[in-house]
Amino acid sequence: MTTTVRLAADKDSGVAVVTLDRPDRLNAIDLTMRDELQWVWRELRFDDSVRAVVLTGAGERAFCTGLDRDAVVPQPSSPYMADDPLLRVGPKSNDLWKPVIAAVTGMACGGAFYLLGESDFLVADPTAAFFDPHTTYGMVSAYESVLLAQRMPYGETARMMLMGTAERISAERAHAIGLVSELTAPGKALAAATECAAVLAGYPAEGVQGTVRALWAAREGAVAAGFAQAPHLVALGNLPGERQSELFAKRHKGFRTR
Repeated sequence: MTTTVRLAADKDSGVAVVTLDRPDRLNAIDLTMRDELQWVWRELRFDDSVRAVVLTGAGERAFCTGLDRDAVVPQPSSPYMADDPLLRVGPKSNDLWKPVIAAVTGMACGGAFYLLGESDFLVADPTAAFFDPHTTYGMVSAYESVLLAQRMPYGETARMMLMGTAERISAERAHAIGLVSELTAPGKALAAATECAAVLAGYPAEGVQGTVRALWAAREGAVAAGFAQAPHLVALGNLPGERQSELFAKRHKGFRTR
């Protein structure tokens, strides 16, 4: 039984809705949510009544704002064994090859891209806004950049990852550059994503899942190569935690939306 992730499966339609359920923390991922997401993806591998999945966030303010800054992540003393807490948080990294459609309302930033990067396509309403705060606070955006570089034109990915909190990509811009496949009316992203999932769930599962696997095969080589470099780049480029906290404490709310 989960406490930070809701799983609702409709046996008639074959669609499961996975909801990040920490709206008071903007659906930021703590270690409990990380573990529960891994459990959910693995459970869905064995549930043949579920043939398509929708991933969304509770509340109207955010889909997900990445790793909870209050999360304490134990690390080995060796620099060769750094642990990234979100590396196995997405469906593909848990060997789930059923289609996953993300329904985005509100902010999606930072570690949210581990989830969006492993979703098959995104549906968003006009409140959706995408940005990556890493550089602003003295951190390397490594894993997130690798995943987003597979979904967006290089220049758009580079600009979002490098500009940090100074800019946000609007739902309209995200749709124009292909990050979002459908832009819905306000409050309708979940319904639209669920409608698409129901269509996919109505097709023979073998063909759908094989297509999901083939699509990921076209990307996973680049992802694996990027991920192999990521720990070293993070170790070299990240400021010490206390310095990151200082920069975070001085954050200002001004940003440009484009």
